[in-house]
Amino acid sequence: MLVSERIGQFFLEAESGRDRLEYTEYGSGDLWVVLVHGQLMPRRMHQPLARALASEGLHVVTVDLLGHGRSDRPADPLAYSMTAFGEQVVALLDHLEIPQAVIGGTSLGANVSLEVADLAPKRVRGLLVEMPVLDNAVEAGILAFAPLLFAARFLPFTVTGLRLLTRPIPRGVVPFWVGIGLDTCDQRPESMAAVVHGLFFGRVAPGSAQRRAITVPTLVIGHPADPIHPAADAAMLADEVPNATFVSARSILEWRIAPERLNRIAVGFALRCWADQSRRRRSGA
Repeated sequence: MLVSERIGQFFLEAESGRDRLEYTEYGSGDLWVVLVHGQLMPRRMHQPLARALASEGLHVVTVDLLGHGRSDRPADPLAYSMTAFGEQVVALLDHLEIPQAVIGGTSLGANVSLEVADLAPKRVRGLLVEMPVLDNAVEAGILAFAPLLFAARFLPFTVTGLRLLTRPIPRGVVPFWVGIGLDTCDQRPESMAAVVHGLFFGRVAPGSAQRRAITVPTLVIGHPADPIHPAADAAMLADEVPNATFVSARSILEWRIAPERLNRIAVGFALRCWADQSRRRRSGA
């Protein structure tokens, strides 16, 4: 089923001026789902899932947070934190006049979804959380992202050189996830260092007490044998959140290369979150 796709933008006021954020809408209607990308990745990573959700009647929005994709990339580390990213998602809801949405994301996007539930719980219909990064991922996160911060700060030519090598490659001639990898390599050293620095030294996610206060339906998807996103973190989150369900992916790559099973689970979950609203619409109430 083909669905409509529309690109939009909105602006945030900052001390240094206005920051521009870009998003894509898939489908239409008032059964909203917002999807947030992983760290340094573009919103396009969620295109396959967004299309699958929209084909079932959901209205999906994917957004590039500041420092990512086609949104502005300020070089100030103070512009970046999980809380700031959560505020950007709430600003997107305000811009599109969305009263409530199922909020979801991968890795960074998973943690941002938790931030939104903490910041604006009444705006969240449900949470679709893949690969949250919590207590068990701290050491692996340091090992993974400290070299990126070092390279961007002290060897900026490596980041620029990689960008110059990968940017000319036409995305239409390579497999989808290769294209996403190439897009992720399209970084600027100043803003990349700012993003990693801001996240590195800020809080990773709402604390355990705040997570236990989340009452909306929550689907948590964990990956086996993933050192940066331990399945233990996903299982812990599912235990903490009262109305959570835990689903284990069959591999780290399942949702990327064989997405049918997890797409069905995600679609079913999002539709259940909106079941009451759908019934009211059909009955004309």
